[in-house]
Amino acid sequence: MRRSYAEANARERVRHLLDEGSFREILGPAERVTSPHLAQLDLPAAFDDGVVIGSGTLGGAPVLLAAQEGEFMGGGVGEVHGAKLVGLLQRALDERPAAVLLLAESGGVRLHEANAGLIAVSEVMRALLAAREAGIPVQVLIGGANGCFGGMGLVARCADRVVMSEVGRLAMSGPEVIESAHGVEEFDSKDRGRVWRTTGGKHRFLTGDCDALVEDDIGAFRDAAIAGLGARRPLGLEELEAEHALLAARIERFGDCRDALEVWARLGVPEPARVPDLDAGALCALDLAGGGR
Repeated sequence: MRRSYAEANARERVRHLLDEGSFREILGPAERVTSPHLAQLDLPAAFDDGVVIGSGTLGGAPVLLAAQEGEFMGGGVGEVHGAKLVGLLQRALDERPAAVLLLAESGGVRLHEANAGLIAVSEVMRALLAAREAGIPVQVLIGGANGCFGGMGLVARCADRVVMSEVGRLAMSGPEVIESAHGVEEFDSKDRGRVWRTTGGKHRFLTGDCDALVEDDIGAFRDAAIAGLGARRPLGLEELEAEHALLAARIERFGDCRDALEVWARLGVPEPARVPDLDAGALCALDLAGGGR
């Protein structure tokens, strides 16, 4: 049965992504580990602080997994939320799972815990890279309504592999932030078509920021995650310099484009205006002649 990834909450995603009955939660709601800051601001807390972490199996392989809950403060990262992510990645160094899966849905750092959240995100990135350096692949799955922005957008691009659906969005700054800083002329956050053309899964796949594009279905995400088990990208200075060169080349090639439609045309996408109507399979099957996927 098809289950929408975007409409599911964090626990539903975990339950249907992993092998049935295999999930074992770490620091679950019964532990009552909540943010020390929110109560002081008269804000509601969540007993899991908006992130579910634990272990299980995926296609029979042992994995560690974290799933952010977008319905709690937009999946924002605070002190406890970040510490759970860091702890899970550090645990991977001892348990040596086949992979660590991060089901990311976050607007970034919680403004209510700004300094603690910023520090937490930097620690998450350091722990993620330490896991990769130790030979443990990290996959990030993005398909929630809140997208993956801010610090978690940076975390996602530190991973070995990114899997997205068309519904998912990935960027450093969200549309509202860009509009607030530079005006509606720069980016109209209410123009949903442009928002998804700029940050959505299809654009990220076509430009190479996403490794696999799937339908909005938990089963499709599961299949993609299983297919990516063991997939690792080299991690070193040479690879970092290559990434920097790639970004520089991207600015040179697409810097004057005002819309993703123009980017897709330069990538060799036939009939770029039809891209929003293509399903994931049809998009992945495109034969691009302009140097894109």
